[in-house]
Amino acid sequence: MTRNAMVVDLNRCIGCYGCEVACKQEHDVALGEYWCKVYTDGPQGTHPHITQYWLPTLCQQCENAPCIEVCPTGASQRDPVTGVVIIDRETCIGCKSCLTACPYGVRSYNASTNTVGKCTLCNDRLRNDKLPACVLACSGQARFFGDLDDPESAASKALAAHDEADIHQFADSGNAPLTRYILSEKYAEWISDDWYGLDMYTLE
Repeated sequence: MTRNAMVVDLNRCIGCYGCEVACKQEHDVALGEYWCKVYTDGPQGTHPHITQYWLPTLCQQCENAPCIEVCPTGASQRDPVTGVVIIDRETCIGCKSCLTACPYGVRSYNASTNTVGKCTLCNDRLRNDKLPACVLACSGQARFFGDLDDPESAASKALAAHDEADIHQFADSGNAPLTRYILSEKYAEWISDDWYGLDMYTLE
């Protein structure tokens, strides 16, 4: 199956929050909900050796997605065409099981509709051969989308252009997240793997 994924080059991200805005506009994401959320790590160090970078978070598109496993109605599912983890809002009953199962806290509950939402890599756009809205909106050209198994995809080319030491992902507990981040040590040190469990709500 296609392994479509997002690659975010943190060396290029300028923290403009354009991806947040584009996501909300594209999907009419409710006030207080975020399917794409940008956190700030830093500033750290002492003058003149200060580092800071911005960390856009989104659904990590796990190959072994725990949210799919726990969903009692099958609302959390994988699109057979794009391979993307999506949510059928018509069959979602708002039980929040997937929120608990997600290792990264990147799903949002909408109380007014009693449904859960999250980044789907703009799956409707993908099915029409269009790029995710956040990729088009990124002013720093820091986002790359594509099939990780296709060496000619933008995502694969972005990864191939960097050393393995500069390529990072969130901690894998058997769920196999596909989202990749690029961050070179000359700019900043990659945060610890357990950031989302400890301080994702206090990074700003």
